[in-house]
Amino acid sequence: MGGAGLEFEAAVLRRVGAPLSIERVRLAELRHGDVLVRMRASGLCHTDLEVIEGSLGYPLPIVLGHEGAGVVEAVGPGVTLVATGDHVVCSWNPSCGHCFYCDRGQPILCEPFTENQPRGRLLDGGIRLALDGAPLHHFSVVSSHAQYAVVPESGAVRVPEAIPFDRACLIGCGVMTGVGATHNVAPVEMGSNVLVIGCGAVGLNAVQGAALKRAGRIVAVDLDPVKLERAAAFGATDLVDPGTSDAVAQVRRLTGGRGADFVYECAGREPAMRLAFEAARPGAEIVMLGKTNVDETVSFRFGSLMGERRFVRSSYGGARPRRDFPLYAQAYLDGGLKLDELITHRLRLEQINEGFDAMRRGEAVRCVIEFDG
Repeated sequence: MGGAGLEFEAAVLRRVGAPLSIERVRLAELRHGDVLVRMRASGLCHTDLEVIEGSLGYPLPIVLGHEGAGVVEAVGPGVTLVATGDHVVCSWNPSCGHCFYCDRGQPILCEPFTENQPRGRLLDGGIRLALDGAPLHHFSVVSSHAQYAVVPESGAVRVPEAIPFDRACLIGCGVMTGVGATHNVAPVEMGSNVLVIGCGAVGLNAVQGAALKRAGRIVAVDLDPVKLERAAAFGATDLVDPGTSDAVAQVRRLTGGRGADFVYECAGREPAMRLAFEAARPGAEIVMLGKTNVDETVSFRFGSLMGERRFVRSSYGGARPRRDFPLYAQAYLDGGLKLDELITHRLRLEQINEGFDAMRRGEAVRCVIEFDG
């Protein structure tokens, strides 16, 4: 089975608002279906920052990180889909494959995942990590900000060895969410008018996803001119700053007076969410990818919901990781998918707090922690 007694370094959050501390943690014996991954790269995501700052509650102490790539070090009993030495990207939403929702083709709602993930546990409800002899919680069934991670077999997805780990890790969250929304959730039609609101990591991937689908106009909206410049580099044809102009009027002017055919809201703020509906044409498809505090109330003008507009909230871009991750990796290797341009900072594990500080200042698209091979 393997794994028992392995000690390694991990970035641990001990209390809300505190910096992460680099600690020696201990691994328990691998159980049925476990995959031990030696991490080679881990991306810092805004969701990690939400846990650090307390807007998203998780049990502590915890090892954060859910955007990771590495090499399979060992496998537990029953694992057949990956083997030692495989290069893998971790999925933060593994699924059991046989619960009520998995049977209905909605693995994002997998019952063991939704029950155990918020409790800082793996898919089977267990914990494999220990700190100072006490249980150490997992985050999003990955905990990639560490030299090693234990994930369920469904959370370890083999990808081509040719893709560098620092690029591969991005596929596991930001790329899958943004590109996947435009390909799986509300698939962009060739020549259509697309609106992307919020040009952080997810928004940039929604922009390039729409470009890959050969949209006609891709209108990017953001208050930050630097982010708008990045959106143009990822394929946006038109840039709108809602702080200096009437964004709804601008979108309608660019779309024959009707509004956008497809709207992807990636900012996670109430004004952006309202804009998504106001700037969508009748019959449009609207995907909410951004998120705010789960207890916050968001209001809309009822008229903006009318006109047969269709709305869905998506957390992971309709991911089918074992299908999508290798496809996106190959798309990068073929020159179609931009990943290099997403990385603004490369850091060592001991510099992880510097990465979160850069996120707070709005300087980062993706900070990537790189581990020794």
